[in-house]
Amino acid sequence: MNLPFIRINPLGIFVLCALAVFLIYFYIGGGNDKKSSHTEVISLKHLLAVCVNAAELGGIKVRDVRLSSNLKQISKGKTKEGANDPMTYGDLLSHRTMLYTLKKSFPNIKVVSEEHDENEIAPHDIGPPVSSWIPVDKFTEDVFISTDDILVWIDPLDATQEYTENLLEYVTTLVCVAIKGRPTLGIIHQPFENKTVWGWVGKGVSDPALNLELKKHDWNQSPTIIVSRSHAGKVKEVARAAFGAETQVVSAGGAGYKALQVVQGKADAYIHVTLIKKWDICAGNALLHAVGGKMTAMDGSYIDYGNPHEPKNEKGLLATVFDHATFVQKLAGLAS
Repeated sequence: MNLPFIRINPLGIFVLCALAVFLIYFYIGGGNDKKSSHTEVISLKHLLAVCVNAAELGGIKVRDVRLSSNLKQISKGKTKEGANDPMTYGDLLSHRTMLYTLKKSFPNIKVVSEEHDENEIAPHDIGPPVSSWIPVDKFTEDVFISTDDILVWIDPLDATQEYTENLLEYVTTLVCVAIKGRPTLGIIHQPFENKTVWGWVGKGVSDPALNLELKKHDWNQSPTIIVSRSHAGKVKEVARAAFGAETQVVSAGGAGYKALQVVQGKADAYIHVTLIKKWDICAGNALLHAVGGKMTAMDGSYIDYGNPHEPKNEKGLLATVFDHATFVQKLAGLAS
């Protein structure tokens, strides 16, 4: 039996192969311009409202656990300075509530938390997605950002050591939104004071009274410096060496609380000379920037919040609302 002869056109084969390659490339996603199937563009105004809600709902858990006196305290180990690093049930419940509040409204948002937990929290503890613009409806304009450029840092319970000691004025819940590594939205909630302070860099703050008038310090007088009570290192010695023996050094718990003291004009600077985690400081950094102040490393360098795998800031901390460059200059070399 003789089979018919089939003539194959080389040009036709080339066209068919090229078409097949294009279709495969398109359907696996290479032919579209989307960065990720999980990317979306979101409203920063809405995100701020959700972050405020998350901080306050976390604060309710923090307060409820403390009032129950059933802290279920454990130790996560020792800090670099040798202090105990505790975690309580308040930390854990606040973490769950804050994380899932954020994820309920923005499932594609990336969140870095101080705490980690494998267990889910009951949906009724979270509530529905936040749709209300309160308390940020004062803004008539909005900004829309891709979730690829956003990283949210949360500290579900700042000042845990003080929380266990019933020094509750130092306790805060913290949320910070960094955009391309820059702290942009900062929320500090004080659950035992029932107060929330937030700032949006370039837009405003929750309380207009926080917009401190930028001033020059009278360097004939020593500034008031606020420092950590449990992770101080040699900061008191550094402060007095830089600004004089008469410098008033105030010890306090919680990075969020100390940043608030500077924002509110109750301290001239917040100084930390040892390692500190970015979830502790990002919210205060954004809030300070929103009122015209600055937070940097001790050497004046920018602190980047864009990498979720780099939570450590090892170059110390300096936060001020005036004369930041002068503070950097006076502290130069003393903390090394």
